[in-house]
Amino acid sequence: MLFAITTRAYKPLSLWKPAFVSVMAGLSVCLANPCWSIDDSAASESARFSLHGFGTLGITRSNNENIQFVRDLSQPSGADTQWTAKVDSLLGIQANFRFSPSTEGVVQAVSRYHAGANFHPELTWAFLRHDFSSDFSLRGGRLGTEFFMLGDSRLVGYSNLSVRPPPDFYGTLVFSYIDGVDLSATLPVGTGLLKGKLFAGQSPERAPFALGISWDMQGSRLIGGYLDYQSGSWQTRLSHAQVRFAHETPTDTLLQSMGDPFSGLPYLSLVPEMAMTDQQAHFSSLGVVFDQGPLNIQFMLNQILHDSPAYADSKAGYLLAAYRLGAATPYLGVSRSFTDRASLPSSLIPGVDAITQSLVSQSYVDQHTYTLGGRWDLQKNLALKAQVDWVRGTPTSVFLFKNNLPGWDGNMTVFSVALDFVF
Repeated sequence: MLFAITTRAYKPLSLWKPAFVSVMAGLSVCLANPCWSIDDSAASESARFSLHGFGTLGITRSNNENIQFVRDLSQPSGADTQWTAKVDSLLGIQANFRFSPSTEGVVQAVSRYHAGANFHPELTWAFLRHDFSSDFSLRGGRLGTEFFMLGDSRLVGYSNLSVRPPPDFYGTLVFSYIDGVDLSATLPVGTGLLKGKLFAGQSPERAPFALGISWDMQGSRLIGGYLDYQSGSWQTRLSHAQVRFAHETPTDTLLQSMGDPFSGLPYLSLVPEMAMTDQQAHFSSLGVVFDQGPLNIQFMLNQILHDSPAYADSKAGYLLAAYRLGAATPYLGVSRSFTDRASLPSSLIPGVDAITQSLVSQSYVDQHTYTLGGRWDLQKNLALKAQVDWVRGTPTSVFLFKNNLPGWDGNMTVFSVALDFVF
């Protein structure tokens, strides 16, 4: 995966070009080598080595020039009133090598716009998996994160009903992968299957903090797991994950860029309670999916709690329903996200409390989104989607967006078109 930081004066065509070239290059490779198709089961089962891929060619714009819409907080800038390809366009390549019937190596690289302000490919998966039995496996290496249900496949647009997973729910996830291990087991329970997974590791990533400033997440410890029960058309998952931050937020760098109001004095020396180092964030969620015949329904809830008052606690949820009509699948949804505004630490030094309030307010969100869209499966492994999102919130709801300017009133309409493919 990749990330990026730009100014408000970006040129949409210059951002379209790298995404278009990357995706079209992948398509050219795919067309020149049809044996790589993920549906060619005979070839993939007989060969020890296989190569697969996925991608999205998408364009997005909104009707509000005072703030930028992003897919998630790993993107430092996004879409305003000009069409841009950087929000959703991406290309992923995955190689699998089977060393034995029970041991496999997997490597995946993804090119997308995120915290590095470019489309440079990033190694998102690089692990060895060993199956001790059909129901018990261990993986080690670079692994995708699974904080919330369906979160591990949120970049594979073809596997998602909508253009993108609802940002109200998934937008806070800046952790895309970890370096560590996970252990999973499955056993029959009643009429279904119960699967459990535990994972632990460290983050190798950085995340956007402010325009041109990133927060070093490397070395932050992540642990968690889930219980998943699937029976017939129903699937239910309970998840929990914790992050212990290894580095402080670059608050002083931000304040210096704003005129250095404390004349070089470290902010945390004035308000030590706002520290993030060795503090934890707790991610809990419940997910339910019903998929039977033409009907698919998704219902998710989450809660994020922070030990430090530097970030506001939040809750979110969404409901998405789709109905297949041959090659066409119309869908509609609603999502909601909001933060709890707790009391903040105070200081006797004039001006410090106002700075503290301003910093924490950047994590506030209070909005709901209505989604209406359609998916057309043009042919096997190729789907075209069109979607409109109506965001309705308060002017203080800024956390899930980027680069807000005076005049933001909390309301936005987002238009998206995407072509998803797998090969």
